[in-house]
Amino acid sequence: MSVRSDFLVIGAGVSGAAAAAELALAGSTTLIEMEERPGYHSSGRSAALYTPNYGPAAVRSIIAASAEFYRNPPAGFADHPLLTPRQAMSFVPAGHESKIDEFMAAATPETPLVEISPDQACKLAPLLRRDAVARASLDPHVMDMDATAIHQGFLRLLKHRGGTVVTDHRVVALERSKGSWRARTSTGTVFEAPTVINAAGAWADEIGQMVGLRPIGLQPMRRTAIIIASDPVLAPSSMPAVDDGATEAYVKLDAGRLMASLGDATPSPPCDAQPEDLDMALIVDWLERNTHLTVRRIEHSWAGLRSFVADHCPVVGIDRDGEGFFWLAGQGGYGIMLAAALGRITRNLLVEGDLPADLLARGLSRGALAPERCRA
Repeated sequence: MSVRSDFLVIGAGVSGAAAAAELALAGSTTLIEMEERPGYHSSGRSAALYTPNYGPAAVRSIIAASAEFYRNPPAGFADHPLLTPRQAMSFVPAGHESKIDEFMAAATPETPLVEISPDQACKLAPLLRRDAVARASLDPHVMDMDATAIHQGFLRLLKHRGGTVVTDHRVVALERSKGSWRARTSTGTVFEAPTVINAAGAWADEIGQMVGLRPIGLQPMRRTAIIIASDPVLAPSSMPAVDDGATEAYVKLDAGRLMASLGDATPSPPCDAQPEDLDMALIVDWLERNTHLTVRRIEHSWAGLRSFVADHCPVVGIDRDGEGFFWLAGQGGYGIMLAAALGRITRNLLVEGDLPADLLARGLSRGALAPERCRA
């Protein structure tokens, strides 16, 4: 069996889904996924915070360019708001006070941070131990994201625009012949398209190497999180997300419970990441040292992979050595925040040959995203 389209997107995480939805405006588009459901790996294991002051400058530009879409998505994309106010607070213990200066200096002019006193910090987040807080800052621009609604919205938009989603199809061979890519999957089905978009997440380098392209140096990193019972006195519904600026550990409300993580980045091969006992124990230890919480039971735990290249910016663009081979990889921990703008970037680069005007106006360049920069 052979299926032909104008664009073939490999990987149905949120970035692949967003790119496919945008490309469906320009031609027939097929989105294929190796798992039984889209978003099984990284997209389904997200902390789901819209954080405009997160990541390198290029990442922040793309995050800002995604905001309008999430605030005002197309009709039918979702039946409730995708972003809701949350705020985020960073605290540092004694000896790390200069970190707050660094955070405030790095914030963008349109989304500045505000320094607050340690007492204010503990009032906003009563779970914090006062002796754990030497300085603190507040980011009032951070919002909760409905990650599931966003991902499903892009899949719905793709189908509405005539695109196709195919699951349980792992690409086992990929070759170019007569001006078209032919992807053979584990089911024996062959998908053909002049342009292939490699949105395979942690497996993106493996897809590239399948056709003899040099790797972009993608490194998957495991992050572990736990879910525990909340306490409305220590963690009121208005509590900001709380992160330890000295260690990157954080705790946030999550559907009436608390989610906590060390924000760890443990190098891993591409895999179905699973939480390890030591990582969970370290999260509990951080919580009990820095907050008034006593963890009696972990209700749920999970681990996910965030994949980075060396400069922690996404890789988006045609490979010079692979005609019609387009990289959409290396979104790291920013994927859901970036997805709306990355989808537009993908379509513009493939259809018009340059970035969207609003991204160019923000100072972003094709070179900052191009795969060649990873091989210098």
